[in-house]
Amino acid sequence: MSGQQYLNALSENATRLGMRLQETFSEHTRDLAITRGSGAGYLDAGGGAGGSGGGVSDEKTRANIRRQLDSGNDREKLDAMKRLVALISKGRNASEYFAQVVKNVASPNLEIRKLVYIYLLRYAEHEPDLALLSINTFQKDLADANPLIRAMALRVLSGIKVPMIGSIVVLAIKKCAGDPSPYVRKAAALAVPKCYELDATHLPALIQILTTLLLRDRSPLSLGSVAVAFQSICPTRLDLLHPHYRRLCRVLVDVDEWGQVEMMELLLRYVRTMLIRPGGGGTVGRGTGTGSGGQEKETEEEGQQVEGEDLDKDIKLLLDSVQPVFQSRNPAVVMAATKVFFYAAPPSYWPTFIGPVLRLLTASREVERVVLVDLLLITKSVPHLFAPYYTRFLVRTDDLTQVKKDKIRLLLRVLTPDNWAAILREFIDYADDTDDGVVSETIRALGRCAARIPESIKQCLTALITMIKSRHDVVVSSAVMELKYLVQSQLSGQAPGVFVGTQAQSPLSIIAHLARRIDDIRHAQARACVLWLVGQYASATEEKGSSAAPEGIADWAPDVLRKLAKSFGSEAALVKLQTMTLAAKLFVLSPGDRRINLLNEYVFSLARYDANYDVRDRGRMLSSLLAGVGLHVNGSPAEERGGVVLRKEQVRLVLFEGKSRTMDEETSFLDDEKVLIGSLARVTGRSMRMDGMLPDWLEKGVESSLRDSEDDAPPPPPVPTAISSAGPVRGQKGVSSPPIVLTPTGVSRPSSRNGGAKGPWMDLDSFYAEEEEKEEAEKDEEDEEDEEEEEEEEESEDGTESGDEHDSGEDKADDVIHNVS
Repeated sequence: MSGQQYLNALSENATRLGMRLQETFSEHTRDLAITRGSGAGYLDAGGGAGGSGGGVSDEKTRANIRRQLDSGNDREKLDAMKRLVALISKGRNASEYFAQVVKNVASPNLEIRKLVYIYLLRYAEHEPDLALLSINTFQKDLADANPLIRAMALRVLSGIKVPMIGSIVVLAIKKCAGDPSPYVRKAAALAVPKCYELDATHLPALIQILTTLLLRDRSPLSLGSVAVAFQSICPTRLDLLHPHYRRLCRVLVDVDEWGQVEMMELLLRYVRTMLIRPGGGGTVGRGTGTGSGGQEKETEEEGQQVEGEDLDKDIKLLLDSVQPVFQSRNPAVVMAATKVFFYAAPPSYWPTFIGPVLRLLTASREVERVVLVDLLLITKSVPHLFAPYYTRFLVRTDDLTQVKKDKIRLLLRVLTPDNWAAILREFIDYADDTDDGVVSETIRALGRCAARIPESIKQCLTALITMIKSRHDVVVSSAVMELKYLVQSQLSGQAPGVFVGTQAQSPLSIIAHLARRIDDIRHAQARACVLWLVGQYASATEEKGSSAAPEGIADWAPDVLRKLAKSFGSEAALVKLQTMTLAAKLFVLSPGDRRINLLNEYVFSLARYDANYDVRDRGRMLSSLLAGVGLHVNGSPAEERGGVVLRKEQVRLVLFEGKSRTMDEETSFLDDEKVLIGSLARVTGRSMRMDGMLPDWLEKGVESSLRDSEDDAPPPPPVPTAISSAGPVRGQKGVSSPPIVLTPTGVSRPSSRNGGAKGPWMDLDSFYAEEEEKEEAEKDEEDEEDEEEEEEEEESEDGTESGDEHDSGEDKADDVIHNVS
């Protein structure tokens, strides 16, 4: 290059640099002007161009945007593209500018090109014919020197939802999958699911790209996206991961955060599908214990030891690779690691995730809400893990309503004989909350606490009976329903020994107390519960009734029926149904009592003309059922009714034995075994299509040799040395030593003293000890060499003397021969 050409090139570059600096300065000053004065200038200017109004200013704005897009100034084009992106962000329709925007797809300005790509991703599906005009530009950009341009071109090309370009997208993905830049390879991995969604017929080609190029990638930057692509297009082809499993485990700690979540999910599914269950197939430690400690805990500890002895090396590799991830600041990563340990590790490994999970409770309100649901799933199987940390689950005043409920359920799960007193005091305090849902959940927890911990029965009953006197209907109704649950559990024999205390806290005394306070209980469901208890246990009298009470019936039962008969017309439908059931039960217990007979006729007469058809049907059914016992409603005897007439014993069996069992504990969506840690269904409370199933363990895993790869091969041995066959070389002091010749064996990496392998030292003491041993061995070898040299010198001296003697003998013989001659 001549001097003149060099000066011209330098001048041209300086001119370009000046223009670039001027444009940059203009952009920055314009941004400062927006921040200082106009605020939402782009949004306001774009609002008219969106088509909501039809004034003259709108037409001018549209014409101005088109003029800027067709302008040769990059500044005006950038301004127009920012206005269009502002329209898109506001939900306005900006597809009318598609033709002008496509012309700028090859703009040399990177900022303009980015905005053009955003616009094309949004409207390419609506204008497929015009979008095809830019395909050649994207294909050229795939060979650009800038990796950012290559990745953006592939992203836009795969995002254009035009089925006819599916083959072009596959070729572009294959080209970028072998790109030297990991950023471009990451974009190629993310483009695989888009191409599969566009046209599923390309699945074989995409799987081949995934297995031959992307899964062999060694860059942590792209492996997370590869896991996402694998989960999207072939989630069941876990056999393709055999040669890559161990490498993916080792590189897991270096992958980006969201890539770690996807990769741990993929590796967990692989382990559950291809490896054997830790411990040989047992399910020790995964029972639904109540956290009461004792024998269950000892059994579980024994199971932990047994399982820990028989752990597959590949499972242990995964657990060792996941363990450092617990230190991540991303809550999703920590919960994904917890999921791996909970579903793939033996119980002896579970204490590892206790600290990291508890740390997330203080991250934010949103994270706390999600983590509490996961803790409910974990404590369902192993409540003793988090029992010592119950103070971390105490309700705060500023907690959300759902968070309060979850904390109350969690405190109930971790209830043990050691901490029940403190938790019970918390429950009693939570009953004064301002939210009715929290109050109901707290009172329910009090009842469950009394059923699980026998030592807490007295305090729980005292608290529940006190709550009946409350002025709030929610408190009274919840307390009544829990008392019904406890009384029914005791009297039905399902929980023997629940009420062990004074006579005032016996089941029948509690029923009598509720019956006398029936007027103070105004909640419909609570009144119905009391009526059911009165009718069900009216014959189970502990003491002799008064003279006014019918024979075989408690003295408080008929009075309850009398009060409800007076207010029958104003009661809720649920209360009316239980009132008729109470009347029928009392009539069966004492069919000869005149007052009960009159009350029954009165109640069933009112039910016959009630506005609710359920009440009418129940009244008709019960009156027909009691016809065989002697009840005559409206003067119609049993003979005139016809049909089947039951005897007194049969009617009593139907009324009293039909629903004598207690209702099981309320089940929630979280009790379903299909709900997993980390699934979306655990938060929404309903099944979600995106939540996958966790496969069951195999009885016998696949061969471990299938997971062997080049990375698992032992390190190469040290480079050997060979002794040359050349003649001996005269050394010092007349000693002959063979020359040492290094024999090259190809290109090799520089090796350490141990042949390139990592030394076996565990600490500095062992390292120094080995060094001292080597030094002593070298000294011994040197001493031996010195001794050998001395011996060789002595032998050489002896040889010299014998040679001198031989020379002198030859001289004497020559003299004799000369004399003879």
